[in-house]
Amino acid sequence: MILIVCVDNKNGILFNRRRQSQDRLLRARVLERTAGSRLWMNAYSAQQFGDPGPQVCVAEDFLSRAGWGESCFLENTDPTPCLDRLEQVILYRWNRDYPADVRFNLDLSGFRLCQQTDFAGSSHKTITEEIYIPCET
Repeated sequence: MILIVCVDNKNGILFNRRRQSQDRLLRARVLERTAGSRLWMNAYSAQQFGDPGPQVCVAEDFLSRAGWGESCFLENTDPTPCLDRLEQVILYRWNRDYPADVRFNLDLSGFRLCQQTDFAGSSHKTITEEIYIPCET
């Protein structure tokens, strides 16, 4: 499973039970990156994707449903229970400080950063995509 998460400079993901931000070009990038595979998410996240077609699968238990090679877009769910199934973690960094009361709490010490790319978003001058893979044991 590939986990996709948007975070601020301090790994914040939510404030007052709402996403900190969203970006149209980031959503397009996520859909392009996951083309040809399933992209799992819950109903809360699906609201911002509109009608993306059959690629997006919506279920409240999406983390347990995602299979090998499939992606999960996570905004308001604890990722810890799926740690042993992670093939990759993709962080999209807003490169801003937002108020946050929920942070991305997954310990990435068992992963290594293998790729980092900056791109322009529709609402953010620069968004950084970081791709992490598990460290070899």
